Amino acid sequence: MMESYDLTKAARAVSSFTIDHLSNWYVRRSRRRFWKSEVNQSKLSAYQTLYECLVTIAKLTSPFAPFIAEDIYQRLNSATGREKFESVHLSEMPKPFYNDSELEIRMDLAQHVVYLTRSMRAKHNLKVRQPLSKIMIAVDKKYRESAMQMKEVILDEVNIKDLVVLEDDSDIVSKTVKPNFKTIGPKYGKLVKSLANEIKNLGKDAIKTIEKEKQYTLKVEGEDVTISIEDVEIISTEIEGWMVESEGGVTVAVDTELTEDLLAEGYAREFVNRVQNMRKDAGFDVVDRINVFVESDKQFVSYIDKFSSYICNEVLAGSISYSQYNGGFKQEWKIGDFNCTITVVKV
Repeated sequence: MMESYDLTKAARAVSSFTIDHLSNWYVRRSRRRFWKSEVNQSKLSAYQTLYECLVTIAKLTSPFAPFIAEDIYQRLNSATGREKFESVHLSEMPKPFYNDSELEIRMDLAQHVVYLTRSMRAKHNLKVRQPLSKIMIAVDKKYRESAMQMKEVILDEVNIKDLVVLEDDSDIVSKTVKPNFKTIGPKYGKLVKSLANEIKNLGKDAIKTIEKEKQYTLKVEGEDVTISIEDVEIISTEIEGWMVESEGGVTVAVDTELTEDLLAEGYAREFVNRVQNMRKDAGFDVVDRINVFVESDKQFVSYIDKFSSYICNEVLAGSISYSQYNGGFKQEWKIGDFNCTITVVKV
């Protein structure tokens, strides 16, 4: 793209990588690695990978964003001294030196499932912080192993407890088929009525064959008749209580039933979000430890108490007390159906 002076496509490619893959995916998923108090191999690898990406982005953007690219490069290189160039504009353009195509396939599949699931959640007003019990995905058999290898990543991203990888989507959607008279009429003439009845009675194995092979042979009045996929209309019906979506060869189904435990965990995650916002608003440092005080409905308090250990770990709280506190940083919140007052106090 740069060789042909197509700056727009080149800039968009770098922008897409930086926003979608680096910031919204890699950095967000590596937050716990960055925040670890001890310096271990995982933390060092996370920082070194991010450093390598930022230096490379600075070099790639230097022809069309010269000043910001120079600033990023100088800040990074002055801290490490890894490169001897005085300016990013004197450095060499990066060349690809590492490629793991299987890893890229696995990660692309995981991201596709995640984005599809988030889209479904948004349509059905199910927030990502609300845990769900089960997700089923159907992919081509050559990607099935990749899906299983990315199971933990997918579950963590979509906040769902269990994932099942299916051989096909027959367990996700119920399919029926009916004849397309516009095509079978001119083709089969006097056999149309009998053919239509046979098509209506086709089972799921036959429908699966039509979808895969794009044709199917059946007996009509003693004759072998081969129909094509254009000769039928396949109707898919979602299983009750599940959200189902298909795109790009991937079918995803999510169980929408909410148990009392799932509801409690959802409220706990929302509570963590509010406390984290309060930490920022109060000007606390990210490593400051706090105590939390909550005033609310008995039901809401029971939800928070059930996940108090998780909440304390997430917000660096020594304790959660269900009482009023005079002092500290206090805010009133509406979380779902409940009103509550939260007070945070730096220890």
